Amino acid sequence: MADPKGFLTTGREVAQTRPAGERVKDWNEVYVPGSLLPIISKQAGRCMDCGIPFCHNGCPLGNLIPEWNDYAYREDWAAASERLHATNNFPEFTGRLCPAPCESACVLGINQPAVTIKNVEVSIIDKAWGNGDVTPQPPERLSGKTVAVIGSGPAGLAAAQQLTRAGHTVAVYERADRIGGLLRYGIPEFKMEKSHINRRIEQMRAEGTKFRTETEIGRDIDAAKLRRRYDAVVIAAGATVSRDLPVPGRELNGVHFAMEYLPLANKVQEGDLTVSPITAEGKHVVVIGGGDTGADCVGTAHRQGALSVTQLEIMPRPGEERNANQPWPTFPMLYKVTSAHEEGGERVYSVSTTHFEGDEDGNVQALHLTEVEFKDGKLEQKPGTERVIPAQLVTLAMGFTGTDQANGLVQQFGLELDERGNIARDQDYATNVDGVFVAGDAGRGQSLIVWAIAEGRSAARGVDRFLTGASALPAPIRPTDRALTV
Repeated sequence: MADPKGFLTTGREVAQTRPAGERVKDWNEVYVPGSLLPIISKQAGRCMDCGIPFCHNGCPLGNLIPEWNDYAYREDWAAASERLHATNNFPEFTGRLCPAPCESACVLGINQPAVTIKNVEVSIIDKAWGNGDVTPQPPERLSGKTVAVIGSGPAGLAAAQQLTRAGHTVAVYERADRIGGLLRYGIPEFKMEKSHINRRIEQMRAEGTKFRTETEIGRDIDAAKLRRRYDAVVIAAGATVSRDLPVPGRELNGVHFAMEYLPLANKVQEGDLTVSPITAEGKHVVVIGGGDTGADCVGTAHRQGALSVTQLEIMPRPGEERNANQPWPTFPMLYKVTSAHEEGGERVYSVSTTHFEGDEDGNVQALHLTEVEFKDGKLEQKPGTERVIPAQLVTLAMGFTGTDQANGLVQQFGLELDERGNIARDQDYATNVDGVFVAGDAGRGQSLIVWAIAEGRSAARGVDRFLTGASALPAPIRPTDRALTV
């Protein structure tokens, strides 16, 4: 145990963010550089090294949290990094982007603020990179087997790294022009600077993983031919079909999916564009959807110079304390103020969009909404609550419905789908097609980055067993596991 009295003597402190008025003028990460290290050892000392560490079960990766907390408290950064990487290929991603279900399951959180697990995690990995403790780990020998991974998001990258380290020759296919999937083009720069992805890609290249960009399986390469070319295939293409809003006026110019809007802003930061073709500058912006993707749109609109930003959510505002039906250690639905919300804008709950209004040129100008409420388990509109708000840019951030089937990948492989429209798989992540596996959102449905990495690692074990008859790779979860995060 790090500090036997740490949870009694030390209060919770989290990473400092730069002033909102300052950070909206750039696209750098919102945190004050170097603000964590002076406090993080004491914060790690708050960990009680519980007899039953519920944080393990709260984390889909099964991270060894008390162990690396102890090392961080003692400032043994190399050992902390080793323990962190034992269960997580990319802690710099999760330490910045994961909603930290581990903290919801922290035993200290029963009656005190939980340990700042997420901040400790990112401090360990950033220190490890700075100290040169993160190095390529190429396999000692090659198996002679080849694997294709379709998709370079967190699930695909995790599967590829595990399989490469197991000795297989792995090629990752990505339809975009750069590696990273939604990490690259869905996550704004102010949440995670892309330099973190770039150095991991270089590590993976040094280990032997091959990358093929601007190649879409199902369009550029026939899926069945790909299967014949490789000994195994892992599909980690994500759940990329955005949920639409079929109301009058949807066809107006200026109404876009979030994943049409956010990637263009990231391409500006990559230097591909000078100005985004879809910009919030000088416009009243409405974001439909109250989740993390919606918050990303809010923060992006602030940085582009929006006149106003309004975020709409059809569900009621969550409480700031756990509900009785979401007891510790489950992951509760709580009211959350992200860095984007700190920067301004209005959040409106329990409302539904009825239609959009446009000008004579077909550009959206206003949004009509009404309040809604639950009655007998059904969502109904409240009469007399209709109103209009200005909107020259609307982003739809209402989640995703499944894997893109338009490119023919599912049909060409001959894959079966489950009742939710995801690619069906068994306990080893194998599909109905021999040698074809699926991991991440493509099989699970829209979920968290931590689940994607865990599934990529687990699918890699299934592939390794398929190719060699046995596997020494770890298997954190199975597809039916829900732990405490769902």
